[in-house]
Amino acid sequence: MYQRILIATDSSPLSDQAVESGLSLAALCKASVVVVKVVPLYSRSYLEGGDYTSIEDVKRIEDQWVHSAQQLLNGIVVTGEARGVAVKTIVMKSDLIAETLVSVAKEHACDLIVMASHGRKGLKRLLLGSETQHVLTHSSVPVLVLR
Repeated sequence: MYQRILIATDSSPLSDQAVESGLSLAALCKASVVVVKVVPLYSRSYLEGGDYTSIEDVKRIEDQWVHSAQQLLNGIVVTGEARGVAVKTIVMKSDLIAETLVSVAKEHACDLIVMASHGRKGLKRLLLGSETQHVLTHSSVPVLVLR
């Protein structure tokens, strides 16, 4: 059925459920998994919503975000290995979450993307956007959305 499954996580409780479901599906299909966490880029100017921060501080903050993301992913590797699933982890720095997920899925020849949808509606969806919707409309592989 599926050979390589991309699982997206943002470390929210709903996303954690998607990770669990993705790992379970991978175990059933005897598929390998690529788990991706996209971390944002730090706002570098006042116009981007940030205050003045030195380049060194920005690098330190972004490195801390990457380190935290990798620790989260390392825990998923342990869970996957306990289920007999080979797990590769990827931390990407980007503000374009959906585009990054679609790109990673293509780059790693994934044949399914598993992710959560927070189910925002109305004004919240308009203001915050929908990364899941963007992945659904731009992915060339099937997307399993969990809510």
